[in-house]
Order: sequence, then structure tokens, then C-alpha cells
Amino acid sequence: MAGLILGPMARWASTSEATVWVETDAACAVTVTPASGGAATERTFEVEGHHYAIVRVSGLPEDTATPYTVTLDGDVVWPEPDSPFPPSTLRTHSKDGAAHIVFGSCRTAYPHHPPYSLTPDEEGVGRELDALRAIALRMAHGDPEEYPHTVLLLGDQVYADEVSPETLAYIRAKRDTTTPPGEGIADFDEYTRLYREAWTDAPIRWLLSTVPSAMIFDDHDVIDDWNTSKQWVDEMRATDWWDRRVVGGFMSYVLYQHWGNLSPDALEEEEIFRKVKDAGDGGVLLREYAYQSDREVEGARWSYCRDIGSTRVVMIDSRAGRVLTPGERSMVDQGEWDWITEHATGGFDHLLIGTSLPLFLAPALHYLEAWNEAVCDGAWGKFAAKAGEKLRQEADLEHWPAFRKSFNLMCELLREVGSGGRGDAPRSIVVLSGDVHHAYLAEVGFPAGSDMESRVWQATCSPFRNPLSTKERRSVNFGFTRTGAYIGRLLARSAGVPPPPVRWRFQDGDPRFDNQVGTLELDGPKALARLERAILSDDEDHTHPVLEIADEHDLT
Repeated sequence: MAGLILGPMARWASTSEATVWVETDAACAVTVTPASGGAATERTFEVEGHHYAIVRVSGLPEDTATPYTVTLDGDVVWPEPDSPFPPSTLRTHSKDGAAHIVFGSCRTAYPHHPPYSLTPDEEGVGRELDALRAIALRMAHGDPEEYPHTVLLLGDQVYADEVSPETLAYIRAKRDTTTPPGEGIADFDEYTRLYREAWTDAPIRWLLSTVPSAMIFDDHDVIDDWNTSKQWVDEMRATDWWDRRVVGGFMSYVLYQHWGNLSPDALEEEEIFRKVKDAGDGGVLLREYAYQSDREVEGARWSYCRDIGSTRVVMIDSRAGRVLTPGERSMVDQGEWDWITEHATGGFDHLLIGTSLPLFLAPALHYLEAWNEAVCDGAWGKFAAKAGEKLRQEADLEHWPAFRKSFNLMCELLREVGSGGRGDAPRSIVVLSGDVHHAYLAEVGFPAGSDMESRVWQATCSPFRNPLSTKERRSVNFGFTRTGAYIGRLLARSAGVPPPPVRWRFQDGDPRFDNQVGTLELDGPKALARLERAILSDDEDHTHPVLEIADEHDLT
């Protein structure tokens, strides 16, 4: 009898269809039966002893949360007996209606009790309270018709270089951790354990079985500073352990995140998906594909698009598809950029652009990164370029401003869409991101004569669960000060970097440093952004955090 290892996960949804992803412990037929009728069955496919299925369910009622069950070879495995949670649902949306979206990034899978639930100042292993867990627990007591239409996970769904005690114990029992990669993830097998631990926490598992999820990776899904620069890449590829890590990272990303991001029609167009399904064991095929994905920027596209009601979501890969040649740096290759400009258009009430890395940073950090790129490219000479490269890696100076060509192109794209140059201008354009372990909301202003019809914002929400220490928070706060911005501006000017083509203004109280979760409520002309932080409940139960509103803002 086959058993359920991970899932079910509600991944993609439309007005009448949805997909459900599962991992099982043996080959079997997976059947998803919605309460509205119309069961759908898919056989699992195998990758190196692991079994997966993505089941397409059709005929669902529009804009409804429909309960469902999952069977493996006819045996009911979901919902689990005596579950404390409501039935899992397939959440559809309406064609031109509202979009209720939860978003954020950066979640470590540490236990939910002290010392792990304490602050990093109190305990080195402290990661405080899990904001994603808090919203799952609140949803479990709510009306299913009020469930979000999507949860956007904007990077660092797993930490391959910061594993939990349970995964660390598994790694230590398996191999020698005194040699690289040490106590980090080494290969595909260990990655499967990492995902299993991150997504089997009961409230998180229920949340992901109930709300469609859209994901994109960031550096910690593979390793800190992933693809910071060409020199970094060359150094990593010269080691004797990197290939196993990065191949395992891409293999697991494809299986656990990417394929579920796609619509069923788009998934069937993926040649590697069809080949793996038909291979018996698709491990060799997927390994070759993963290796090529690391070695060749062109060929694999991780960006994708979803329409939810009258809102379009364009999710951009700002990590794996970079062009890193000094003097020619770009956040994405030309083919990827062409795809972005094709899909990031008007004609929707709201346009959301998801990117794990913020486009608009604290002023001081923006200028510092732009200065660093210029120095690395020789603005201050060869000796300074070497020092700049070292600083780029050590200080994580690799966000959009550190790829100034791409930053400027993205600003111009926002202007074109917002001024009606690519179809009817949306009422709002919101860039969503994470990564930086603090949250803020910034309104973007364009030069006079831009004829902007859309309000343009950057909404950054990070972390779900991985807060900064007090010392780290002081450094971030300095980046938001006038003094920090002034110093950064002088640095950038000294390297010949011109001012950015737009300006942006933060809201009172920014930045915010708690474990937190963001929400967008988009409905016709209305657009509301909310930020909530995880706090202890009245009974101080660390396993049952609650959410408190930190900020709320009308975007239109």
C-alpha cells in the first residue's frame, strides 16, 4: 500500500481548474476527488526512488473553496483521520473579480519551542515565531470562502546552508561533516529531506493543501550568495563538492517548486517534464537537465505568469538566469527579458511583479550597490576592482541596483505600463519581494512628463521566520537615514554612477523587522496592502503564534 510522504499541495488554480501535487513512497495511482464531483487520476512518476504526481482537476465551481479528498490506489490518505484542521480545499477565483494574495519570504524550519522560538539576541539558534504558521492557524478558524486565492513564496523556501536540528542529525549520521559542504545540504537526497521537514509541519501542510501556491527560488534555496558574480561562480565550480550541491538544488527545485508553478497546459509543453514522466526513472534525465541549468544561462526559463481575477502576477527569476560577465551584467538574459516584457503589460486592474530580490532598496544600499558594480567594472582601477569584488561577495551587494542596466530597464518597463504604453494602464503596479529580512512599503515617483496613470509601489515582506539580530537591524536602519543616503550618493557619484531614473518614498515606521507576512486585497479599483507581525498569544504558547497588524495602506 502506497503512503503519502508530502502534500497534497494545491499549486495552480483558475476559474474552474486546479492542480494538486503529491510525493508518495511508492508508485501508485493518485486520485483527487472534489466535493463538487469529477474525480481526476494521475499515475506517479519516479526520480531516483522518489515518486511524484501532479493531478489536474477540472469542473470546479468558480471563485469557491471546494473540499477534496486524495486516494492512493483507492485508499483514502487525505484528509488524515482525526485532523484538527478543516477540510483542505481547491480555491478557484473569478474571471474579472478580486484577488486576495498572501506573500513573503525566508522561512527556516526550526522547532516551534524555546530556544528556537526565542530571539537571536537571546539564543544563537533563536528564530522567533513563525508568521506563516500564524496565518495558517488563523485561517483554520475562518470562513473557507475568505481563504486567499494564492500564497506567493518569494524565495528561501528552504535553507540549504542553515539546516534545522532534525536535518542536521540526519546529515551527521549519513556522512562526514568535517569536510565541505560540512553541515549544509550536499545532494538531491538531502534536499528531499529538507523539503519534507519544511512542509510537513501540520499547520503549514494544511495551508499548502488549501491555498494555491506560487514560488520562486533565491540564494538560500541553493547557497548563500548564489550567483553573486562570475568570480564567485568560478570559485565554486573549482571545488569538488559544488556540482553535487547545485545539481541537487536544481533537481529538487524543479520537482518541489517549479513544475507546480505552471498551468497544466504549460507543464505539458515542458519537454523535460514529458521525458521524466515517460522514463521509468527520470533521475538521469533530470540530473543532466539540472547540470545544464547551472552551466548554461539560456535554455531554461524559471519565470512564469498567473492571472488571478483582474490581477496579473509576473514572477521573475532574479537568481539563476543572471549574466555575470563584468561590464555586461544583467539580472536576466535577453530571452528572459523578452518574455518579461511580453507578459508584464496593462489591460489588468492590477499588475504584480514578483522578484525575490527587491528592486528598490534603502537609499544608502541602493547607491552602495550601484557604486560597487562600477568599481568592480574598473571605475577606480584594477586594484580597486579586486577589492570591490571581495566586498560584493562579503556584503551581498547583488540586488537589482548592482545590475544597473537591468534596474534601469525595469524602471522603464514600469513607466511604459503605468503610462498606458502597453495596454490600458493598471490602477496599481506592485513589485513584490523578500530576501532582505525586513519589510517596507515604498511608493515610486517618475519624472515630470511621464504621464503616469498607475500608482507604482514596492512591497517587501521578509522574513516569515528568520529575523535579524539587534546589531544587524542597526545597520539596516542606517541605510534608511539621510546620512546614509548622502554618503552612498557621494560614493556612487565618485564612480561615475548617475542618479537613478526614478525616486521612491517609504512609509512611516519603515523598515520593520519582525517575523511577518504580507497581504494584498485587490478588487476592481481597490488595492489594500497589509503587513502583520507574529506575536505570542495571550497564553504565551510558542506553538500557536498570532498576528498583529503592523501597517495597512491603501495603494490606489
